[in-house]
Amino acid sequence: MIRPLCILLLCLLAWTSQAEELTARVDRTRLGAGETLELTLESSDPAPLGKPDLTPLEQHFEVLGTRQVNRLTNEAGGARSTTQWIVTLQPKHPGQLSIPPLRLGDQQTQAIVLHVQKSGRDAGTARLAPVFIDASLDRENVYVQAQVVLTLRIYHSVSLYDDSNLSPLQMADARIEPLGTPRTYETSVNGVRHGVIEMRYALFPQRSGELLIPSLAFTATEVSRAPDRDGLLPFGPHSGRQIRVESPAIPLRVKAKPAEYPADAPWLPARALELSESWNPAPEQARVGESLTRQLTLKADGLSSAQLPPLANLPVDGLRRYPDQPQLAEQPGERGLIGSREEREALVPTRDGRIELPAQEVLWWNTVHERLERARLPARTLVVKTNPELAAEPPQPLGALLTLPGQPLWVWQLTSALLLCTTLLGFGLWWRARRQPAIRSAVAGPSSRTLLDELRRACQANDTQATRQALDAWARQQPETLAAMAARYVPLSAALDGLNGALYSEGGQYWQGEDLWQAIRSLPSALLPGTAQEPSQLPPLYPR
Repeated sequence: MIRPLCILLLCLLAWTSQAEELTARVDRTRLGAGETLELTLESSDPAPLGKPDLTPLEQHFEVLGTRQVNRLTNEAGGARSTTQWIVTLQPKHPGQLSIPPLRLGDQQTQAIVLHVQKSGRDAGTARLAPVFIDASLDRENVYVQAQVVLTLRIYHSVSLYDDSNLSPLQMADARIEPLGTPRTYETSVNGVRHGVIEMRYALFPQRSGELLIPSLAFTATEVSRAPDRDGLLPFGPHSGRQIRVESPAIPLRVKAKPAEYPADAPWLPARALELSESWNPAPEQARVGESLTRQLTLKADGLSSAQLPPLANLPVDGLRRYPDQPQLAEQPGERGLIGSREEREALVPTRDGRIELPAQEVLWWNTVHERLERARLPARTLVVKTNPELAAEPPQPLGALLTLPGQPLWVWQLTSALLLCTTLLGFGLWWRARRQPAIRSAVAGPSSRTLLDELRRACQANDTQATRQALDAWARQQPETLAAMAARYVPLSAALDGLNGALYSEGGQYWQGEDLWQAIRSLPSALLPGTAQEPSQLPPLYPR
């Protein structure tokens, strides 16, 4: 009895330790010497015992301040309470530094690597002004339509009001994308503590040659602490002098597209480019008539999503393809913009056996190693299995029925005679009942005009499921099958492909049924004798 109880307690303790974790993250991983950064430690335990041990940080960092924040968030599984410690750190020296693992009880964080660059702000007397601007590029020359990152830092050693303003960055020969929201931190310049407002932009030059990044003007109001003539400190909003500073203009050399790059391929200059795919369900589960969703993702470091080209969508024998609208996204990173393009399509095999999907290949120019590279997905073979739900069972031959063991031939002859008699009797009764006026309309079932009206209402409501059901009911009363009419009439075939594509793809809610209804209405009357005006069931108003 004691042993199972101990095992249960150990399992509960293990589950509790897995549910509670301690994580660490920083607001940036690249900074200059003397700058500060924020380290956020987060515990999923709503009531942790004690505080994290910050002693391992003292070897490479100065701990300038720590504050604790308790957060309560609502998630799908319910409310979640967390505790955060926000620690302000300043590196003691430049180089590649590591924030070591920190412990809180039995929990421990992962190490974080930082890149601290040497600061060049300690020379010159011009930078001793209370407010100044520093502008820099991550590279001095760039290819046309490639990304270059402009970093703008505003240093101030005095307090400023919140009425500060920065002139917009405008360039006629370049496309400009802001990289996130402005960052604020502190740094030391010539031994003086400065606050820093940092803004980053991704620039994409649209022509080769020499470009000049213009200077930007920053205006703000300094908070005055000097007493007035009566010896009192100023009171009221924006009491102080106006400050205006400008950033330096920066020249940029833009190189043309290399001659060895193929002329018929889209120009894609990037730091890195990746092409990947995913399936739902797995391609090994392919069966005739069942939909497979394939997602192709093209992600580029240093390009916007608008620069990424569409992927090849070639027709494949034995496969119907229903592409969805591409999804474009952009994410700002430490080194600039990361663009992605996702293309999803529904694949419906129409036959069993092996179906070959062609390879996907994207050419791009590596701006880091200055060379042409290819991102490629190899060709894939789909082994499509037969769908038991669609395959019809072959009829059993009559000879096999007559030669069943243990059954003499006269038994089957008698059974067949009785079945024939009952069938003839039932047919005679049905024919007699059908000629009765009281139930004639009920036996005849819905008229073609009624079914056509239901099809019209479903098309006007843009309801794909209701339209398909009404279309099948109407087609069953026609002298020809729906496939035969679509083969003879091109508008109907195109409208049916659009309806099938809406049924299989995720964009079915955007389907418009007007094209299908117009195709049905414009069918020749010779093809649809069942849709002609039916005679009225009522006697004439003025009989002759």
